[in-house]
Amino acid sequence: MNDPILSLRGLRKSFGATEIIRGVDLELRPGERRALIGPNGAGKSTLFHLVSGNLAPTSGEVIFDGQRITGWAPQRINRLGLSRSFQITNIFPKLTVFENIRLALMRHHERQYTFWRVIDRLAGLRAATETLLEKVRLQAQAQTLAGEMSYSEQRSLELAMTLASDPKAILLDEPMAGMSSEETHYTMELIREVTAGRALLIVEHDMDVVFALADRISVLVYGEVIATGTPEQIRSHQGVREAYLGEEAAA
Repeated sequence: MNDPILSLRGLRKSFGATEIIRGVDLELRPGERRALIGPNGAGKSTLFHLVSGNLAPTSGEVIFDGQRITGWAPQRINRLGLSRSFQITNIFPKLTVFENIRLALMRHHERQYTFWRVIDRLAGLRAATETLLEKVRLQAQAQTLAGEMSYSEQRSLELAMTLASDPKAILLDEPMAGMSSEETHYTMELIREVTAGRALLIVEHDMDVVFALADRISVLVYGEVIATGTPEQIRSHQGVREAYLGEEAAA
């Protein structure tokens, strides 16, 4: 079996006397789709912040692609091949869709400060931008201002920007939040398509999405992983049903 691309070992995070993450151990393997579920306040977003460098753990360590990245800055972690999205859409609303993706690609290739060259003449950059546009099915909106798109289209744009660094692993934080059932299905299939071959760790509250998309599921309750298994194992796990899924899990 392949070595994990991401390992969390004894990870803890306290804010003052309050311990939010309580000794989390978790492994994500190359190409695996793992869902992280749990009730509000369980610590899911905090755990994402610890992995991606937005917060430093109180103790424990984060290993990515064989390197200990505990305490690294987010930009350094991203350059190593770990990319993430946030609960709140993180785009530039006054730039076009094309410009948003191009800027994300420029950051990855360290061209964001190329003031002395006309950007439109960088043929390779333009081609890479058009490839990402096609991948997330936004070719028709290329010249639309990002702030004028629908919410689901903005999430597709953010997904493209997340892919701009060609990551080995992707963290998605509630990508389907606030979407209609039709938008949710579309976005779920898009995520399945564009993350093929990459490791994916996704936080999502829509259980239909979780059970349809994830290879394995980890359940976080009060800062601790209480269960990890396949969708069927988690669906039938009595402790999970009592702590989180409730009686609807039996349906």
